[in-house]
Amino acid sequence: MNKQEFTGASRYVLDAELAQIVNVSMALEMPLLLKGEPGTGKTMLAHAIAESLNMPLIVLNVKSSMKLVEALYQYDTLTRLNDSRFGDSKRDVSNIEDYIKMGKIGQAFVSDVRTVLLIDEIDKADTDFQDDMLDVLDQMEFDIIEIDKTIRAKHRPVIIITSNAKKDLSDPFLGRCNFHHIAFPDPKMMRKIIGVHFPDISDTLAQNTIAAFYRLRELDGIEKRPATRELINWIRALRADPDFDPKRLAKGQVPFLGVLFKKSQDYQKASNYVSRRRLI
Repeated sequence: MNKQEFTGASRYVLDAELAQIVNVSMALEMPLLLKGEPGTGKTMLAHAIAESLNMPLIVLNVKSSMKLVEALYQYDTLTRLNDSRFGDSKRDVSNIEDYIKMGKIGQAFVSDVRTVLLIDEIDKADTDFQDDMLDVLDQMEFDIIEIDKTIRAKHRPVIIITSNAKKDLSDPFLGRCNFHHIAFPDPKMMRKIIGVHFPDISDTLAQNTIAAFYRLRELDGIEKRPATRELINWIRALRADPDFDPKRLAKGQVPFLGVLFKKSQDYQKASNYVSRRRLI
């Protein structure tokens, strides 16, 4: 059982339930699957675990077209072909292993120290990728067929898998992971998060920006609701404006809407809402 425990990091506000499931997953040596809408801190949790436990972080950004072998290793046939043609390389072209490069999962397996392996947005991959990947992570080994060699993990990584819940994951996949849903922070939790990023922020600015942020998030028909990242950047923008008065937010004056809303239709709806409030 792993004796290291995750208790939080310098810029990550952690609730007790999430800390428990992280530590249980490390103790049971099981992947932790995190679900939640974008901006709830799923990806940042892996960074926080790596910081807290002083482990290297390896990030596999899953793409819809990705094949599992790409996450394990790549055989650089093009470089080998060029070396054989021009003969100016120090590599031995007859030794295929010189042309094998580890993918992100492979890097975690061959690392001399234990790592945190973040597999980000697994819901982008197809079912076969998901299930085959967990087979590899269960067995902690994979084969490189070109050189008939088995790569076994030197250390079992701490595995964090994120999903934006855009499509369902298979039952076998879900059954082999621990699971935690990260809900979007409520205003009280958001105040703590803002305090971490802006220790010197005034209560007036914090309260007014958070109140305005949640009013705008709850507008009907918004396709991409602003997340914590947008709120932090919005506060940065407001603080950078020497003429800005936080009390204007309570009167319905909301500058820099383009920092919060990145889609044209969302921006227009928010702008119309702000205009109507200012006329009341």
